[in-house]
Amino acid sequence: MTKQPSKLKNLKTSKLVLLDAHAIIHRAYHALPDFATSQGEPTGALYGLVAMLIKIISDLKPDYIVACFDLPEPTHRHEAYGAYKAGRAKTDENLAIQLERAKDVFSAFGIPAYSSPGFEADDILGTIVKSLKGRTLNSNSKGSTLGSVEMVIASGDMDTLQLVEGDKVKVFTLKRGLNDTILYNEKKVEERFGF
Repeated sequence: MTKQPSKLKNLKTSKLVLLDAHAIIHRAYHALPDFATSQGEPTGALYGLVAMLIKIISDLKPDYIVACFDLPEPTHRHEAYGAYKAGRAKTDENLAIQLERAKDVFSAFGIPAYSSPGFEADDILGTIVKSLKGRTLNSNSKGSTLGSVEMVIASGDMDTLQLVEGDKVKVFTLKRGLNDTILYNEKKVEERFGF
C-alpha cells in the first residue's frame, strides 16, 4: 500500500494585515508637522499614513491589506454607557479632513476600507480576526484550499493586544513616532505585561 501525498504540504499561509486606520492616522497627525498643499489642505497625517503603509508593506510583506475605520456617529458603546468618551475633545477639523481623505490614499493603494454604523474600527478588526481564526482560504478558482491566514493588526491602540494569539494573530504597533515599531506575538505580550 502506497501512502498518498498530503494535500496539506502545498498549502500556503497567507498574511493579512488589518489596519486600524483611525488610530494610525491619529498617531501620524500628532507625530508630524502641519504639512499642507499649496491650497492650504492639511496633509501631515496623510504623509504619515503613506509612510506607515510603505513600512508595513516593506517589513511585513502582506498578501492582503484591509483598512478599518471609525465613523463619526455614536456607537453601541454610547448606547450602553452614556458617558463613553465624554471627556474626549472634539476631533480637530484638520484631522477630520485627513481621516476622510485617507480613503483616497487606501483606494490608490488598492486597499479596501471597511466601516459600519454603530461600530468602531476595533469591532470590525475583532470580527475579522474571530471569523478567520482557524480557517483556511478557499478562494482558488479551481476550488482547492489555499492555506491558513496569519493576521497582523497594525494599530497605535494597545487595546488590540487582547486579540493576539500565539503567532497566528499579532499586533504591529508604534512605540514612538512613526518609525519605532514593535511586532507583538503572544510571547512578546507576556514579556511586556507579565500575562
